[in-house]
Amino acid sequence: MTSTEPPPASGAREAHPDHLGHVIFITASAAMGGFLFGYDSSVINGAVEAIRDRYDIGSGTLAQVIAIALIGCAIGAATAGRIADRIGRIRCMQIAAVLFTISAVGSALPFALYDLAFWRIVGGFAIGMASVIGPAYIAEVSPPAYRGRLASFQQAAIVIGIAVSQLVNYGILQIADGDQRGEIAGIEAWQWMLGVMVVPAVLYGLLSFAIPESPRFLISVGKVAKAKEVLAEVEGTKIDLDARVAEIDRAMRREHKSTFKDLLGGRFAFLPIVWVGIGLSVFQQLVGINVAFYYSSTLWQSVGIDPTDSFFYSFTTSIVNIIGTVIAMVLVDRVGRKPLALIGSAGMAIALAVEAWAFSADLVDGKLPDTQGLVALIAAHVFVLFFALSWGVVVWVFLGEMFPNRIRAAALGVAASAQWIANWAITASFPSLSDWNLSATYIIYTFFAVLSIPFVLLFVKETKGKALEEMG
Repeated sequence: MTSTEPPPASGAREAHPDHLGHVIFITASAAMGGFLFGYDSSVINGAVEAIRDRYDIGSGTLAQVIAIALIGCAIGAATAGRIADRIGRIRCMQIAAVLFTISAVGSALPFALYDLAFWRIVGGFAIGMASVIGPAYIAEVSPPAYRGRLASFQQAAIVIGIAVSQLVNYGILQIADGDQRGEIAGIEAWQWMLGVMVVPAVLYGLLSFAIPESPRFLISVGKVAKAKEVLAEVEGTKIDLDARVAEIDRAMRREHKSTFKDLLGGRFAFLPIVWVGIGLSVFQQLVGINVAFYYSSTLWQSVGIDPTDSFFYSFTTSIVNIIGTVIAMVLVDRVGRKPLALIGSAGMAIALAVEAWAFSADLVDGKLPDTQGLVALIAAHVFVLFFALSWGVVVWVFLGEMFPNRIRAAALGVAASAQWIANWAITASFPSLSDWNLSATYIIYTFFAVLSIPFVLLFVKETKGKALEEMG
């Protein structure tokens, strides 16, 4: 948002930490929540067909079991901001780590289908918390000059989590001789896939004890001396710490702590800036990106690719996802958030349209014709690349930056919650839609990619290079 205020008197805009490596460690530790977010979200890709077979369920029921975690995500996202404001960002991370661990064990050892669904909801709640607390914490400890790149760590961690989950799934499938229900040490392969998440979940919890609390939270609870220590640690000792604390305190005192009521205003219920955040979140999901991460193995098998190859293509897609994210991290502070979003929208729209064309071909002996099959694979990877170098990163950066201090935590929670609801809608509908008409399904995703272009042009304001206290 455009600000008429003068630059911060403390020199915050030009702040450079004395030890950038330490700030990167802090950011990377917080972004472990993003790693778990990505891992837990996509690891189910390797278990979809095994769950269908073990519990003998149809596409509709299967979709609900896969998507039900997203209900937990929406609840976790909606409540994380309030929790973080009450007990601190670090305690919120620790709660999420415990829930991730419990969910991994429960999902790996379910007694029945309803039991598996319950543990997926628990894991979803943890994902929702991580989706909110990660960007908020990173934005609050990052110097403005580095914030875009450091905020990108959240998405980088997500895509690495996705890639690692697919690599682990592929490795476990090899051990089980290509059978998702093959037994390894008395437990089926798909159960191992879900249970391995215990390792990063415990690591996330341990790292949360090694990083400082957000200076903004510390100031809000009266721990000014500690806040100065953290500010010196992350923004450098050359800034005027007293003036910096005064700036943050003044920005927070200007309005009371954020609540849901603060987001309301005008004829359309929410404040305009909140609707922009919701729009960014919803468009990020309605292009169908998570179909590539939740159902890619099933998708490729449905057009005639054997299970082992389908797992391999899921892994290569996740590698492309990482490459795109690295590109975005390099460009987000140079090019800006808004231009990247527009480039990504155009690229995704073209790739999705090409996929829709490829999937319109009739199957021959249960497979796409060679030309359409190759085009579909290439277009799927191009789609993921353009998403990763744009919307995958810039939405999280925008959500961490765009809201005024007085509503940031609550607005971020609502926007992230909307994202999970949109994610649920896409995830729950894809199996039935693909059974109906796979090509038409991709035309729907293409439509939303095209529609995102005027949305960004008309409603989204650049936040590059501004201090958080300047937002509104």
